[in-house]
Amino acid sequence: MSPEERMPQPAVPPRPPLPDAGADAHATAAAMRPAPPLPDADTKAALPAPAVEPPSPDVALADDASPLPGAHRGGFLRLPTAPVAVVSQSAPAEPGTEEDPEPPAKWLMPPTEGPHRGLGAWALAFAVAGLAVSLFVGWGFPIGIVAVVSAILALRRPLESRAVAVWALALGVLSILYSAGWLLFTAMRANFFG
Repeated sequence: MSPEERMPQPAVPPRPPLPDAGADAHATAAAMRPAPPLPDADTKAALPAPAVEPPSPDVALADDASPLPGAHRGGFLRLPTAPVAVVSQSAPAEPGTEEDPEPPAKWLMPPTEGPHRGLGAWALAFAVAGLAVSLFVGWGFPIGIVAVVSAILALRRPLESRAVAVWALALGVLSILYSAGWLLFTAMRANFFG
C-alpha cells in the first residue's frame, strides 16, 4: 500500500462564491484564504521540543509569600466582622443590685397647633369697612363681597363664633345693597337707562 492509501487526505470544503465588492470586502477576503496544511507525522517529529526556562529573579516568589491563595499573610488577626468586645453591661441588673436607679425617660409630644381661628372676625371687619365705604360711594361692593364670602366660610368652620359670622354676613349683604343703590342712583342721574 502506498502512503496515500494508508492515510486518507482531508476533504477540502468548496469555496464560497465571490460576493459583490462593498463594505465587507476585507471580511470576505480573510474568509477566502486557504487554511494552512495540517502537519503530518514526519513534520511533527522534525520539530524541536520547546525549551522551558526557569523564571527570572524579578518574578520569583518571595520567601514570605503564601503558596496558596487566601492563606494568612500577617496583618489583621481577626476578621473585620468579628464581634466587638462589650465595654459596659447593657442588660438590666438583677433586682436589688442596682445602686441608684435612673428615672425612666418620659418623652413628651410637642404641642400641636390647634386650628386657626379668627376668620369670623376678619369677615366682620371687612363687612364694617364695606358698609362704611358704601355709605359714601358705590364702588365699595368688592369689600362687601369679600365680607360675605369670609362670613360663609366662617359659618362652615366648627371653631368660629357663629354670632360674629352671622353679623358679618348681614353687614356684608347690607354693604352690597347700599353699593348697588349708589350705582343705580348714579346710573339714573347719568341717563344710562334712557
